[in-house]
Amino acid sequence: KVNKLEKRKGSAGRQITDMTQAIAITVLVLFAAGMLLIGFYSKKRANSIDGFLLGGRRMGPWVSAIAYGTSYFSAVIFIGYAGKHGWDVGLGSLWIGIGNALIAALASWLLLASRTRSMTRRLNSRTMPEFFGSRYASDGMKVFAAVIIFIFLVPYAASVYKGLGVMFSAVFPGMPEWSCMLIVALLTAAYLMLGGYVATALNDLIQGVIMIGGIVVMIAVLLARPEVGGFSGMYDKLAAIDEQLVAPLGGDSFGFLAVNIALTSFAVWGMPQMLHKYYAIKDESSIRRGAVISTVFCLITGCGAYFVGSMGHLFIDAAENGMPALEGGYDAIVPTVLYRVFSQSFALNIVLAVVLLLLLSASMSTLSAVVLTSSSAISVDLTAVACKDISPRRQISLTRVLCVVFVALSYFFAIQNIYFIVNLMSFAWGVVAGCFIGPFIWGLYSRRTTRAGAWAGMLSGVVTMGALIIITTLTKDFDAAKNDAALFGCIAMAVSFAIVPLVSAITPKLSPKVVSSAFDAPADEQ
Repeated sequence: KVNKLEKRKGSAGRQITDMTQAIAITVLVLFAAGMLLIGFYSKKRANSIDGFLLGGRRMGPWVSAIAYGTSYFSAVIFIGYAGKHGWDVGLGSLWIGIGNALIAALASWLLLASRTRSMTRRLNSRTMPEFFGSRYASDGMKVFAAVIIFIFLVPYAASVYKGLGVMFSAVFPGMPEWSCMLIVALLTAAYLMLGGYVATALNDLIQGVIMIGGIVVMIAVLLARPEVGGFSGMYDKLAAIDEQLVAPLGGDSFGFLAVNIALTSFAVWGMPQMLHKYYAIKDESSIRRGAVISTVFCLITGCGAYFVGSMGHLFIDAAENGMPALEGGYDAIVPTVLYRVFSQSFALNIVLAVVLLLLLSASMSTLSAVVLTSSSAISVDLTAVACKDISPRRQISLTRVLCVVFVALSYFFAIQNIYFIVNLMSFAWGVVAGCFIGPFIWGLYSRRTTRAGAWAGMLSGVVTMGALIIITTLTKDFDAAKNDAALFGCIAMAVSFAIVPLVSAITPKLSPKVVSSAFDAPADEQ
C-alpha cells in the first residue's frame, strides 16, 4: 500500500510538472511569435541609421518611459538582487526600489532628459561616443568611449542571460541553462536586427505591461499563501525569524542599503543604453509625461521585486551559515519560491507562465538596449573614425551584423561557470558609469568643461574601479572584492564627477565655436 501511495504521488507530481511545462512552452511560443511580428512591422522604419538607432527621434512619452524602465530592470533584479538582498536585509530592501524610482527615474528625467535631448540634436549625436567626440572635439575620446562600451557591457549582458537561465532551469528541470539562454539570444538578435530601436521600443511597451501585470498577480498570490498570511502575517513571521528583517531602515544593513541605492540609482546617469532613450524622445512635453510614467513603472517593478525577495525566509530554510539551503545559493531563492507556489494547479500554472513572461520581458528589453548600444559603438563610432567615407547603408548593415556578434559574445561569456550575478553586474556598472558620469553631466551643464577635464573624468573612473578591485584581491581575496563591488562603483563615480571640474579649472578651454555648437546652436527638431 505504501509503495502504491508513493507511486501515485510521484505520478501526480510528474503530471503537474508536465502541465506546467506545457503551458509555459505554449505561452512562450506565442510571445516569441509576437516579438518577431513586431520586428517585421518595424523594419520599414529602420532603413536609415537614425531610424535604426533612434526611431527617427520621434518616440512618444509612453514608449520612451516604458522602454527606459524595462531597459533598467532585467531578470537580474529578481534572480540576483531581490533574492540576495531580500534574504539578507528583509523588508528594508524595498528602499532600493524606492531609491531607484526617485533617483534613477524621476531625478534623471527631470535633470538630464531635456538637456540630453537638446544637445544631442544640436551636435547630431546618435550615440554616447558621438556625443563625447562632438562635445569635446576629440576623435580619441569617441574611440575610447566606444571601446569601453563594447568591452564592459558584455559581462553586463551576460548577467542578464544568467539570471534568466536560472529561472528557466527551475521550471524546466533537466533542461540545461545554456539552451534557455540560447533561445533568448536568438530571439533578441532576430527582432533587433529586423527593426532596430523601433522594434525594441514597441516590444518594451508590450513587455512593460506584462511586467506590471505579472508583478501584481505574483504578489497577490504569494500574500495569500499560508506560509505568508498577508501583510501582517508576513511581518510577524519575518520578525520571529530575525528582527533585522523588519527593521524600517534595514537595521544593521543601513550602510549596505545606502551603497546599493547609490550604485543602482546614480549609475544610470552615466549608462549609455539608458541615456539613449532621451536622444529619441520627440518633444519637451513628452519628457514631462515620461518622467511620471517611468517613475511609477520603476516604483512598482523595483519595490515589487524586493518585496518578493524578502519572502524567501518564509518558504526556504536557512543553512548553518545563514545562507539559503539551496543548490545555487541566493540566485535560486526567487525561482524556487515561484516554482513551489505556482506549479500546484492549472490556474497557478497560468500565473507561472505570466511570471516567466515577466522575467523574459525584463531580460530581453535590457539585453536589446545593451546590444544596440554596444553594436553602434563599433559600427557608428569606431568605423566613422577609421573609415570616414562609409555609406549609411553599410553602417546599418554593419550594425545589424554587430548586433549578432555582441549577442554571441555575451552568450559565450554567460555560459561560463560564473555564478556571482549581482557582483558581475556591479563590476560592469561601476566601470561604465564611473567612466562616463562625470564627463557626461558636466558636459551637459558647464561651458567651462575642458577636453582634458573630460579625459581626466573618464580615465579616473576606470582606473579607480580597476585599482580597488586589484588591491582588494591582492590584500584580501577576490570574494572580498566581489562583496565590495557596489562600493567600488560608487567611489569610481564620485571620483569621475569630482575630478572633471578640478582639471577643467586649470587646463586650456575649448574653442568658443565648439562650445557654442553644443549650447547655442538651434536644436534640430527633425
